[in-house]
Amino acid sequence: MARDEVLRSIKEAEEKTVAKLEKARTDASNITSKARGKAADLISSGLQDAEAEAQSTVDEARDVANKRADSARADGEAALTAIQDHGEKNRSSAVDAVLDAFIHS
Repeated sequence: MARDEVLRSIKEAEEKTVAKLEKARTDASNITSKARGKAADLISSGLQDAEAEAQSTVDEARDVANKRADSARADGEAALTAIQDHGEKNRSSAVDAVLDAFIHS
């Protein structure tokens, strides 16, 4: 009977080992699935953060460009006003010069 008990003990140990191995495989699969899920979340979060940062950079650049455009527009309008004012002041002199040129030719 000692031999039968030894064989039964070995068989029970093998069954316990198979069960532990199966549990270890299941646990490993669960850990891998969770890790993949976390990795996907991190990638998604990283992409969203990068997109938000890029949009912020674009918005800042747009604001700077708009300020420069407003400044250039103001400078252009000031120059145009100065030219118009100068033209109005010299209009009668120009008319007289043209008429004199016709009269003397």
